[in-house]
Amino acid sequence: MDEDPIPVSRAVHSGTAKLLPDIDREGGWLLTVDGTPQSYVDLRDATHLEFEYARRVAHVLDLAAPPEHPLDITHLGGGALTLPRYAAATRPGSRQRVADTDAALLDFVQEHLPLPPASGIALSDQDARDFLDGSPAASADVAVADVYGGMHVPPHLTTVSYACAVSRVLREQGICVLNVADAAPFRFAASQLATFGTVFGHLCLVAEPSVLRGRRFGNIVLVASHTPFPVDALARRAASDAFPARVVHGAALERLIGGAVPVEDGDEVPSPEPPDGAFTVG
Repeated sequence: MDEDPIPVSRAVHSGTAKLLPDIDREGGWLLTVDGTPQSYVDLRDATHLEFEYARRVAHVLDLAAPPEHPLDITHLGGGALTLPRYAAATRPGSRQRVADTDAALLDFVQEHLPLPPASGIALSDQDARDFLDGSPAASADVAVADVYGGMHVPPHLTTVSYACAVSRVLREQGICVLNVADAAPFRFAASQLATFGTVFGHLCLVAEPSVLRGRRFGNIVLVASHTPFPVDALARRAASDAFPARVVHGAALERLIGGAVPVEDGDEVPSPEPPDGAFTVG
């Protein structure tokens, strides 16, 4: 009989990483770094996405091409590789590249939560911007940016030059998906929309109504593309989730952006500090 899974921990570059087994779901594991939840992985079912924001990113991946059509996906930020595992399961044959500065964290995750054989997922311990600058132009269908240094998006990954670097690696119909965290009046999210709006012609965001109404701090998924994205289909999927979310686009999005200006190199600032308890576990 297999032994019951037990928590494991290791010092990594970004802090103390822990993998905690889910006592209510066999095969489920939660990754935390310094007590902050980073990723949830189900080793038995890669399509099970515990975190709401991950499901919203997955909706974008599902709508990026016909079902099961392989994609070339660039992931900026690795965590426990939840979304690469999801794409490998739902779109067999996809080629995925993951960049994360924390080599020790990547090793920790691979040791305890190994990727399936022939997953098509390649890992690189590089800074996201350096990785983009070294990547071939027009080499990706989707870029997923979920990069946090501790509680913050690194400032150098918030600028117009960064948005241009993302755009360069995407194909003409490519899609960029960013996970940011913010609260009303959404100064950081608005600045990121203004920044990516200088490069991409089509924008929308996905978030829970309680976040949009200013009741709490939370994840906001931004979607940017050069060609129109099926926002109506995304809205239907987001509304049908266990924790429904809204898609904001068009005039409503312009109102949210308001007078925010694009972030240029030299003007960047970290993303906002989450309030105590916003993203922690015991």
